Amino acid sequence: MTHTVETALAVLEKQLTQPLLAAIEVCARCGICAESCHYFLAETKTEYTPVAKAEELRKVYRAEHDFLARLFPAWTGAEKLTEESLAHLAHVAFQTCTLCYRCTTNCPMGVDTPLLMSAVRAMATAAGQAPEVLEMLADAAIEKGKDPSIYLDFFRESIIDMETELQALTGNPNARIPLQKKGAKKLYVALAGAHTILPAAAIFETVGEDWTLSIFEAANYGVFLGDASRAKAIAKRIVDEATELGVEEIIISECGHAYFAMRWSAPNWFGEAFKFRVRSIVELMAEYVEQGRLKLDPNANPEAITYHDSCNMARKGGVIEEPRTVLKAVTTNFRELTPNRDEALCCGGGAGLVAVPEAYDIRMQAGKPKVDQIRRSQASVVVAACENCRLQIGDLSEAYEMGVTVTALADLVVKAMRLPGNQPVAMPAALAPFEASITNS
Repeated sequence: MTHTVETALAVLEKQLTQPLLAAIEVCARCGICAESCHYFLAETKTEYTPVAKAEELRKVYRAEHDFLARLFPAWTGAEKLTEESLAHLAHVAFQTCTLCYRCTTNCPMGVDTPLLMSAVRAMATAAGQAPEVLEMLADAAIEKGKDPSIYLDFFRESIIDMETELQALTGNPNARIPLQKKGAKKLYVALAGAHTILPAAAIFETVGEDWTLSIFEAANYGVFLGDASRAKAIAKRIVDEATELGVEEIIISECGHAYFAMRWSAPNWFGEAFKFRVRSIVELMAEYVEQGRLKLDPNANPEAITYHDSCNMARKGGVIEEPRTVLKAVTTNFRELTPNRDEALCCGGGAGLVAVPEAYDIRMQAGKPKVDQIRRSQASVVVAACENCRLQIGDLSEAYEMGVTVTALADLVVKAMRLPGNQPVAMPAALAPFEASITNS
């Protein structure tokens, strides 16, 4: 047995908690999960069914823990882990599963296949089999947290430039984007790039919010790697910042995995409830709408608009009706995709796949059911409250010649606010947010 294989098996052993063991053991092999997976819907191969993907890990588990499998491996389907099978496992977990959880919600036994795939990701990461770009992005974020002073001056300069744009947009020469403001009520954690900062800043300025901008980005690539220690280290930067500033709540930018990681996963990593609240900016915008704090013109967005439910925001995160509250206030031409909400189809770019160059072909294939959905809606604008989803759907639009515009919810809100200097906020190139994360490190 090679050192790489030993390392992967050691990581598996550490993860054999009751939830993982249940996911391994309780599957009835009924196959109901097949129709829930966008990979299988796109190409009906048995290997794309969730049960088949999970079986790849079950084979390894049986070889290590099933007494009968050790005596008669052919009878039980057990297979010893090898360098070759580990590489195959890594491919299955990183490129044929986006951890969208649609299979789990449709499983009569509640089998947590994404948990199994996350375990495989952890094994592959520890054995050096994870996509290099995801490792680079995770490590860059951790290094940034160790000594933010290295890039803080540059970040402040870029914010000053953004303030000029904010002042022109709002028509208020005194508009500011506050940084490291102690005692602020809300800490807004954006993604890399002005396109996730300016719209939020305009909204906060208009409603008179007491806020400050985080010096860190919201993305957490440790989650994609299945590496809880790295994921916790990345989240800790923001937790420490929020604690030091004494904020009441953290507001996460329109990013599915970042929201789910900080809202639902991080308290488990730290083993305690936070002293501050964590919400998505989508939830906050809906609150502003319901409270009448935003004056919005629904005629400002006359195009046929549909909404893509991000798996992390909706099915996994529970943010379902809030975006619809906002959409009904900013347009009169909203139409639903079918299915939607917690049954929404994954776009095919989640779990970090959109950042992996070598995964382009398979994510374009896996996104075909989403393309068909959007076409049936006859919408010309697709709203997604998640950066990965927006990048993926933009790529799908180009690959399948859909001709749709992909936008964030906050952009439509700003447009409906009818601000004096309102101009569309340009979406970044396909990998701009990821490249910016490295450049700004």
